[in-house]
Amino acid sequence: MPRPRSHTPARLAAAALAVIDRDGLTGLSMRAVAVELGISTMALYRYVQDREELEALVVELVLSAVDSTPPAPGPPWRDRVTELVARLRGAVAAHPAVLPLVLTHRHRSPSVMGWGETLLGVLTEAGIGPEQRIIALRALLAYVIGAVQQEHLGALSGAGTAAIAELPPDRFPYLTEAARAAPSLTPDREFDGGLTLLLRGLGPA
Repeated sequence: MPRPRSHTPARLAAAALAVIDRDGLTGLSMRAVAVELGISTMALYRYVQDREELEALVVELVLSAVDSTPPAPGPPWRDRVTELVARLRGAVAAHPAVLPLVLTHRHRSPSVMGWGETLLGVLTEAGIGPEQRIIALRALLAYVIGAVQQEHLGALSGAGTAAIAELPPDRFPYLTEAARAAPSLTPDREFDGGLTLLLRGLGPA
């Protein structure tokens, strides 16, 4: 039977994303999405084979917000890479609960493929070799995902930092000193500082 036009892949993805944003990734299920859409669970299987296909739709929806247009030529390559990384961060930070799915389904997302292609192009123009480009692509993707997760699950202004600050200073002098100073560091400064350190190790000046 033909599928009703009202339940397009975009609408399925939006419903699943609404469930994740509200209930977290553990709340995602075929039943929960069906309820969000106002249909039966069995009816949902007319549109997607399983949860895995639904997850892939969600990842593409989130990553479709990433602009993969090559940054304007002229600035140093590290500045152009920084711009691309900032675009990815902005998209995934809007829905941090989806982050675990990005690694699992990134190969199914045309949007993240476009972003990766553009990034590799900038690195190639910078004279970075094939093996280093692979390492750089994966390292930058891992950095974005890890940094956003830390920002939302273990922020420097959170309870974990406060607990570390209360450790015995004679046993952990450096950790306690860092923890006392950490709350003054904004998420943007933390992210940009880590990215700068990472980019220093990539390729020629």
